[in-house]
Amino acid sequence: MWTTAAASIMCILLGIVGDVYSQPKWIQRKAVQTPGTASSLEEDIQRVINEIHSLSGENANTRSFSTSHTMGGLDLNAYYRALSDLYTVFQPLLRDRFVDDLPKTLVCILSGKQDCGLEAELTKTVSLELGKPLLNFVSSLRTESCFPLKRDGRSASFLNTYLWFGESASAALDDFQDTFINILSNFPLSGNLLVAASGFMDAGVTYLSNYMATLLQVPMDYIRIALQFGIRVPSLEGKETCEQGDLKQLIMWGINNNVSWSFGASIIDILLDIFLAPDQPQCPGPECTNPSRAPFQRSASEAKDDIDINQDILLKCDRHNLARLNDTLCADILTGSRVASSTYVLTFCRELSSLTADQVEQLWSNMCYVIQALMSPLLSRSSECTQSPLVVTPPSETALSPGAAPPRVAREASNLKLLACNYNAWLENEVVDPVLVSLCSDNERGEFVKQVCNNALLMRKLLSDPMNGWLYGYCANSSADSAYLVSQFCVYEQWMGEPSVPLLPSLLEFCMNLDGTRLTALICEHTGFFMLLFSNPDNGRFMPNCTALPFPPPLPDMNSITSESCRYSEWRDVTQITIDVLSECIRLDHIGFTQEVCSNRTFLNSLLLNKENDWLENHCEASLDTILPEPTQPFGITGWCDYHTWGERHVDDSVVGYCWQNDQPAFEKNVCCNVSLFKKLLENPKNNWLMFSCADKEIEEISELPQVCKYSEWTRPVIVDMTELALCAETDPLNFTSKVCANETVLKNLLANQDNTWLLQHCANHTDSGVPPDDGEGQGGGVTGFNPAEQCQYSSWGISLPDVALLTLCWEHDQTSFISSICPDAGLLFLLSREPSSTWVGNMCTTYTNYTTNNNSSTAEPDICLARDLVNRFNWSCSADLNSACQPGASQNTALQTMVRCWVESLRSRVEDLLPPPVATVLEQAVSTTVVFLLALEEVRNTSLHVTENIRLSVLASVVRFIEKENNFERKGVLLQCFGTVLTSLMQTARDVTNEESSLIKEYFSIPLSRLRSVLSSAHITTVRLILQYYNRNKDSLQLPDKYLSTMVSVLFQNHLVKDGSLFPEVAPLLAAATPADIQALPSLQNNINVRDTINRNLVHMTLEQRRAFGLWYSKFMSRSDITRGPQSLIRDAGNLIAYLPFHDFQHFSPAQLLDGLEVLQRNTLTPLKQEFISHSLISSYRNLTAQDFTRLGNLSCQADSEDLLAYKGTDAFSVIQDMVLNCTRAGLSLPSQLVSSLLLNSAELKVPSSLSSDRLAEFAHLLPALGVPFLQGLTPSQLQPILPTLSSISFSPAQASVIVDKLSTNNALTTTDQLEQLGSLIVGLRTEAMMTITSDRLLSSVPALAQYTPGLNPLIAYAVATKLWGFPEVVLWLDDVDPLLACTPLLSVLPRIPLLVQKITSTSTKSWNTQQAKAIFKVLHLTKPNPTSQDLVSLGTVGQGVSCEVLQKHFRADSSPSAVREILLVLRQQPSPLHTSLKRCVIERLYQFEFFSELLKDLGAEIALSMPVSTIKKFPEDMMDTLRRKIIKDPQHFLMLSRTKQELLVDKMVQRMGMYTGLFTEEEFNSLGIMAPFVVDEVFIQLDRSFFTENLDFLQELCYSSSKMDIVARILQDPAAFGPVKNWNKTTVSQVDRFLFFLPEATLQEIPLALMTTGSIEKLFMSQRRWERGNVGIHCLDERERRRVFERQQFVLQFFLGFLKIHPSSPTPMVPTCEILRTTAPSAWPSNSLTSMSPAAFSNCLEMIGQDPFVASYQRSQVLKRVKQMYGPVSSFSQSLIAQLGGIATEISTEELSSLRLTELKSIAALGAVSTWNNRQLAVLFVTILNSTKQSPSQLDSSTFVAMGYIVCGAKTTDINLFNAVEFSKAVLWLGQLRLSCSEDQLLAFVRLLSHSLAFGPISSWGTDVFIEIGVFAAGLPDMAMSALVKEQIEGIIPGAILIIPADKFAVVFNQRHIGMFFYEQAAAVTEEQLSAMSDVQRTALAMVLTPWEARPVDFRGKSLGLALSHSPLCLILGLLMLLIILPCPALTCPAT
Repeated sequence: MWTTAAASIMCILLGIVGDVYSQPKWIQRKAVQTPGTASSLEEDIQRVINEIHSLSGENANTRSFSTSHTMGGLDLNAYYRALSDLYTVFQPLLRDRFVDDLPKTLVCILSGKQDCGLEAELTKTVSLELGKPLLNFVSSLRTESCFPLKRDGRSASFLNTYLWFGESASAALDDFQDTFINILSNFPLSGNLLVAASGFMDAGVTYLSNYMATLLQVPMDYIRIALQFGIRVPSLEGKETCEQGDLKQLIMWGINNNVSWSFGASIIDILLDIFLAPDQPQCPGPECTNPSRAPFQRSASEAKDDIDINQDILLKCDRHNLARLNDTLCADILTGSRVASSTYVLTFCRELSSLTADQVEQLWSNMCYVIQALMSPLLSRSSECTQSPLVVTPPSETALSPGAAPPRVAREASNLKLLACNYNAWLENEVVDPVLVSLCSDNERGEFVKQVCNNALLMRKLLSDPMNGWLYGYCANSSADSAYLVSQFCVYEQWMGEPSVPLLPSLLEFCMNLDGTRLTALICEHTGFFMLLFSNPDNGRFMPNCTALPFPPPLPDMNSITSESCRYSEWRDVTQITIDVLSECIRLDHIGFTQEVCSNRTFLNSLLLNKENDWLENHCEASLDTILPEPTQPFGITGWCDYHTWGERHVDDSVVGYCWQNDQPAFEKNVCCNVSLFKKLLENPKNNWLMFSCADKEIEEISELPQVCKYSEWTRPVIVDMTELALCAETDPLNFTSKVCANETVLKNLLANQDNTWLLQHCANHTDSGVPPDDGEGQGGGVTGFNPAEQCQYSSWGISLPDVALLTLCWEHDQTSFISSICPDAGLLFLLSREPSSTWVGNMCTTYTNYTTNNNSSTAEPDICLARDLVNRFNWSCSADLNSACQPGASQNTALQTMVRCWVESLRSRVEDLLPPPVATVLEQAVSTTVVFLLALEEVRNTSLHVTENIRLSVLASVVRFIEKENNFERKGVLLQCFGTVLTSLMQTARDVTNEESSLIKEYFSIPLSRLRSVLSSAHITTVRLILQYYNRNKDSLQLPDKYLSTMVSVLFQNHLVKDGSLFPEVAPLLAAATPADIQALPSLQNNINVRDTINRNLVHMTLEQRRAFGLWYSKFMSRSDITRGPQSLIRDAGNLIAYLPFHDFQHFSPAQLLDGLEVLQRNTLTPLKQEFISHSLISSYRNLTAQDFTRLGNLSCQADSEDLLAYKGTDAFSVIQDMVLNCTRAGLSLPSQLVSSLLLNSAELKVPSSLSSDRLAEFAHLLPALGVPFLQGLTPSQLQPILPTLSSISFSPAQASVIVDKLSTNNALTTTDQLEQLGSLIVGLRTEAMMTITSDRLLSSVPALAQYTPGLNPLIAYAVATKLWGFPEVVLWLDDVDPLLACTPLLSVLPRIPLLVQKITSTSTKSWNTQQAKAIFKVLHLTKPNPTSQDLVSLGTVGQGVSCEVLQKHFRADSSPSAVREILLVLRQQPSPLHTSLKRCVIERLYQFEFFSELLKDLGAEIALSMPVSTIKKFPEDMMDTLRRKIIKDPQHFLMLSRTKQELLVDKMVQRMGMYTGLFTEEEFNSLGIMAPFVVDEVFIQLDRSFFTENLDFLQELCYSSSKMDIVARILQDPAAFGPVKNWNKTTVSQVDRFLFFLPEATLQEIPLALMTTGSIEKLFMSQRRWERGNVGIHCLDERERRRVFERQQFVLQFFLGFLKIHPSSPTPMVPTCEILRTTAPSAWPSNSLTSMSPAAFSNCLEMIGQDPFVASYQRSQVLKRVKQMYGPVSSFSQSLIAQLGGIATEISTEELSSLRLTELKSIAALGAVSTWNNRQLAVLFVTILNSTKQSPSQLDSSTFVAMGYIVCGAKTTDINLFNAVEFSKAVLWLGQLRLSCSEDQLLAFVRLLSHSLAFGPISSWGTDVFIEIGVFAAGLPDMAMSALVKEQIEGIIPGAILIIPADKFAVVFNQRHIGMFFYEQAAAVTEEQLSAMSDVQRTALAMVLTPWEARPVDFRGKSLGLALSHSPLCLILGLLMLLIILPCPALTCPAT
């Protein structure tokens, strides 16, 4: 077979080699080589090189050897001489380290370097020149071994020929296998022999393993380095992302990171599959001429991984992206972290390190080509073998017709895809093999999509074969142009033009996915099209829900609808009956059409004569099967809506809709609340709308169905639990039958789970298949028309395996044939056992065989199984399934495979014990490397070696083990992020998910939050789906934090939903965790009905901000034109989302749309603006609304204009309107006064209060405050007593509450009954004198009830209760009860109890102490424990706010660890009241010195962080500034409490960091600043994005604006890009602008159309402004000047538009206000003559409100006082109740009249004492009047009287003050000290003498910060010497109000520059201009340093005299002077520190 020349060459080579080995001296090296010897050697080398070159040149054209020595020009002697000389040269080279330097030499040669030396040149020449004959020799062997093509058309390669022997030697191989098996079978075995054999085997394995490890160690290092270069493993390396790696890269990453892959068993399985593959079944019949199986089929895991990962092929020679040297083993060897296995490897690595990147690529390329040249003869067929192919043809085809074309011969291609995927040839060929189509789609997805999906002509040709129907779904989910596909295949007009052509479900599904919106609309709007599609029952699953289309209101008479066109008796000329008429009659008269047309066969046949009506036959057949006879009663609600019969008959969906529209209350009662009937109606898919309409009814069982029975999702391969299927089958039988049993795709998917095989029987029982339910064999039919005789073609299964559904169906319905055909076929059983979904077949056959064997006679032959016998014979433990090898007809290969597996398994445990760890490591690396090579071979040869499926479980198990052991997430993160896709592809998609797969997915929930975004962003969509499914199953046990879920949703929204919208249902449970920003970043999925429905269902679980964000997202899809052009049912169609559209879009809904979708809108949270718009639109547009309509409107009716509602007066609807308004007022809604007055307060029954019953009075109870004191005075105790529980929850004014309490007290003493606890909010009406008489036990029991109303509690009452209870020593045991009143408890009352409190510090540390109390307690506690530990400080609890700076800083010095500091900060953040400035400054000064201060910023809390000086904050880097920004946004209250200057400076620094000074002020920038956004400089604010402004007015109106910002907002409002000039505004604009209208200048306000500014509109504006002022932002926002400005605009708006100013000729006549309108606006906004013109009842009712209005001017107060005197007589006759109501009005009383007042009750004294505008004469008179009225001397005044006096205390003379009881007065300073008193210096000095009494606070020198905080402004009365001697601790306690009232000359004397330097910013800001002018320059500089800390200047005052003038920045003084203008507002008389 070989040529003679080849034989000769082999002899020559062998001879040379033999000669070399026969002379051992060649390995001896000479230590020294002389120069002469070296020169001679070089000459010899050059001569040999020349000889070899000449030899090659002479024989350049020689292609084969000859038998003679000179044949063909070949001189063998020349070759011999050259080889001899080569040997001669090599001898000295071998002695001269040639072998050691060989790696270096090869690297030099292959990398293309020059000057590598003569040795390298010789090596190169020998390799290139002498290698050619060797290759020619091998090539000659390949040529002479050409074998014919196999029957399957494949050519045998050289490897196939000589290793597998090909088909010609198969018989010899079989003989060898038989001989081997016979030897094993007959081998004599005994116990001793087995033991000896086992020992011999162990020794052999040990020796062989050690030898192999030694042999492989060095080569493995080389191979590993090569693989590391060739396989670039993905890594992060400091980046956030990485490319996705494939399986090769994953294994290489594992090798590099010491992952134990454990591929030992897997490699055995792979090799067995290659060398002992089971025999394929023969073709079942002579007709099978061409095999249908493709020569290549990917493994299951590869097939399902459709991701296009463009990784470089390992065995590709032209590579330009090789890995770096640092990523290889060489890096470890060169750095010394790893020892090289040999010096050769070290030399190799060193040489590699010297190469450039280009040289490394050249090295790779050259080495690759060398390997290819050596391997290609073995792995490919010789080209000469294709010249005369011998084609083996079956006998039936040997006789060819003369004209027949010769058979095509497959050409050899380097890649199978080039041969199979010839798309151009597909167009030319008549038939394209579907297997090839599938093959190409799997292996070159991108090109396939381009050539097929984007080529409609070719795609149509392929789709003509039913087996290619999957192309629809494939192309729809690909990157193909969806618009192109829709235009080519979704041609609906063509469908309707060809009704006779059946429409395939696959095509309909294709169009539904790509063009669902248009197709759904066409189906629902075009009845003919509807009938055309769904006349095919298979299309039923695509039927859309058309019930959302509106029923035309009101529904006309059915007879009138059908009377015109559908008079069937008049249809005489059928040719005139068009398809539109037929469609219309079917839609409107479905039942009648069926009875009159479909039932009349003759008439129907005449219609079918028209070919366009072919669809009608299918329609009638379906209708006759489903439509039952209907009653013929006349049309009407009672006739159609006979609900009691619906449960027994079919009800048409149109009747259901009609009854819902016209008989809703009865429908809800009889249908929504009837579970069985409700379920029955839901069986019709057209009634699915009932799920939403009845959503608020208690039908829990039904509401679960959509969550469980997700039929649409079951069309995909998903895991569905058997219990869920059973629930759906039981509770939703009709839908289940039509959507599961009748849907082949769904049924197949569900049957993949063996637990669901019961579906077959169930579906057989519930379908009309003609098969009896008990027909187990299924002969002749089956499920959904299944016919085993036709579909169970067992003979063909050996070629093409059945899918899981067909396999299951054949087993269920054809068991006899199934067993007889499958079980004996060992080859087929083997194939089935390879598929996870069909492994049960083998077990079943085994069970059947055992059963039949056991039931046979005893004479039956024993079951012989060679594999089992041999396994038992050799006593191998084996877990492998022996059934496949024991089936009748099993092949020898199958038996040998089983035996080898068992043998290996028996050896495995022993080998693990025998192998030393180093040997095991080397062998494991060798196996892993082999797996990588096999994967690369699969890749380059495009063939399957079954590698992936064999290593799948090993990879997953190894990865899970690694993850469980690894603690460093950086490595685990690389695994999840860079290899998540390939790991997902290895997982099963069946139901039986393994533990490894679950553990791997679970690891995603352990990702650190900092890495979560990057890892999830890189995850493949399949991985994400598995993560979500795992979360949905285990969310309760996972307990993930909100931040994790929020980040997870953010990634899903921004990354994955953009790629695959079908993921949205899986994301639904996480929607509530999405942030508004993430929601707005959602992809454009608004037109996806499933997405919209999912959002609508989950909106109820979201916050209002999230809902609004979804509304904003949805608005991007719904333009204004879409709304105006939309159908009437637009709101109902869109669902809940529509309610959250931005108002600028929402306002375009028409009244008809609003009325139709009213129920949808009402079940959502609407903004007041939207409510007003809806109400106004509907009530102003529809003038004839009924009572039922107003009932539907509900509380929305209250938002209408009063005029529109009053128009219904006298109608039936008016009583409903009154009830609605009553409900609105009861709900606390603020309504215009006219609406309340006209509809409720002016009711006739309220004219006589005493005539009301208690029950009726209870209904109006919430209106009693509006009815006022006169009405309350007309009530009797018998009316009030029964409704006391109702009254106790209503907010009354003190005067009103006093009237009620007095009436309730007439018969029962509150001190002896339980009524004290029952009073609730009425507690404000209690007389303090009465409280003082209550016993302590009764008082203590009432404290919890009082605590609920502490904010509105009269300070007198709070003081009375607190002081009395703290007078008892037992109070320390009542701390829980008195806790709510601690803030109102005087420090002097607490001081005596502190020792006992310290003893009970555990309980004390949990109470709500104020700052001075906490400091006093800590002071005593510190004395008992001078050196507190960290635990002591942490356990301080609420006393922590009192810790001294000295103790705190000492602790920080002792333990400055971050953890210890954070513990203290946590305690400070949890204090019940604001921290004192001294404590905050102390913390900041100390912490700022720590190096880790930047890390502590997030732990400081907003309060402490904002106390830092601006000079510190401005130094913050960007990250710290961002931390501070987020902290302020999260807790804005403390920012709002800063001074305006500091607010603006702080924001200015942030804006600088954000770079916002230029360009548009965008929405993103605005939102990033949050509450701080309006504090940017004016230049930035004026650039605010106008679209953001108009779309977010409701949000912007909640913020705080300075005067300059108000002006800018006014300009923006009039900008054309916003609302334009005010003269063009309409009512909706005014409603949108809302309180911003008060920002407009007066001149602009006058341009607003008068018609828009009605009384009701003005009231709403006032109420909106008041609501904001009382909110969390408004209460801290405006200073006194800004409040005055807003009030003046309010006053102008009211008086101008109500005609008081008489500027406009058309202004209305000035009106007289009612008390109600004064409440909604403000008394001060009205002219005084209007106030005095009020009716006596109204005036009396509002007197208290007028007196409390701070903006009532003096002239107004004078006029009001005159009216009071007119009504109530002279001042001397004023009652105590009247005096209490006067408030500020009393300041207009003359001093003579004041002296005649009778101030006998504390409430009247307190009302006057709360007024701050008395002059000194009035104060003096009032003080004397109080003494005279109470008949007390100054020394008899108690603390309650002092508290009640308030500002009047400054009316006492110094001599009277000296007589005050020091203790009683000291208790009162908690309140008095917070007032801005106008006392003289002498009076203050006298007060201080009282406070320093020994029974009070003691000597001034002993006062601490706590006392100074307590006494407040009285600190200004300290003597000069005492004030100048104050230390820092004392100065820190002085409040700004005290600084303010210190006389200027005294201030300059007592406070030097050092004292001033100790001031806080707030203290310095309180310095007046007079005080500043009296200061020296040094003092001013010190003050400027405090006022402008952002100007950092080191000034040292030590040793300086008072007269020294220091220079200072003018800017400092200017800013300081500006700050002097800031005057702190005077607090109201309420509990301080609350």
